Amino acid sequence: MRQSCSDVILVTAVFVLGSVSGLAAQDQTERVAGSGQELFQTRCAVCHTIGGGRLVGPDLEGVDERRSEEWIIAFVQHSQQMVAAGDPDAVAIFEQYSQIMMPDQALYDEEIRGIIEYIRTAEPTAPVQPVALGEPTEEQILLGQQLFQGRARFANGGPTCNSCHEVTHEAVLGGGLLARDLTAVHSRLGAPGVKAILGSPPFPLMQRAYQDKPLTDEEVIALAGFLQQADAEQALHQPRDYGRNLLFAGVVGTVILLGLYASFWSGRLKGSVNQSIYDRQVKST
Repeated sequence: MRQSCSDVILVTAVFVLGSVSGLAAQDQTERVAGSGQELFQTRCAVCHTIGGGRLVGPDLEGVDERRSEEWIIAFVQHSQQMVAAGDPDAVAIFEQYSQIMMPDQALYDEEIRGIIEYIRTAEPTAPVQPVALGEPTEEQILLGQQLFQGRARFANGGPTCNSCHEVTHEAVLGGGLLARDLTAVHSRLGAPGVKAILGSPPFPLMQRAYQDKPLTDEEVIALAGFLQQADAEQALHQPRDYGRNLLFAGVVGTVILLGLYASFWSGRLKGSVNQSIYDRQVKST
């Protein structure tokens, strides 16, 4: 009888401990997924969906089934190195998504595991519906053009777009080469991608440039409209050839300067300073 009671107590204890361990493990999983959800919303959602289809980057539903956890962690932290090193999967993603390089994310392994756990357990998001901007109004295009090249200032004081980007458009001055040419960005990303990046930049350089200086909804729509028009009409605009223009300007400027120098030089003293004195002395003798 005493042995039987001990067995019952032992079984009960094991059951209780198992239940507690199970609840603790479940609680840990929920905490990890909860932190992963926050990170996903702040770091990933601008470019990725979970079951909603392609955005700027691939749909991440089932990513843990397509890729190993080790590969996902490495790609999130060092995607650019993996592409440069020729990793087949990384290169395939890079080529498939318009050669847009995913920014390396400064996340710890555990943080990325939390994101993976959230993706695994999250309810699929609604499918992304293509956003048709329609034909931008002339006012939107003009405003976007002015904002792009700095003729109009952003409401929150952010830097102009052409300080880093170029667009082939006859009405826009040449831009910088620090970032990608945006002439065909609308074709590469579509309206949702363009608006998502403008509204919440995922790239570190853009994040620093527009930190505490976000674009307004009106500015996002205006820029997206201008880029849509620039993309649609790019065949009508000739790429700017600054080399010929600079060479021509240099030749013309050199000729003008030489002419001015010759004009000033024509009034110079052509003889010796003491020649007239010498001539007088010779004549007097």
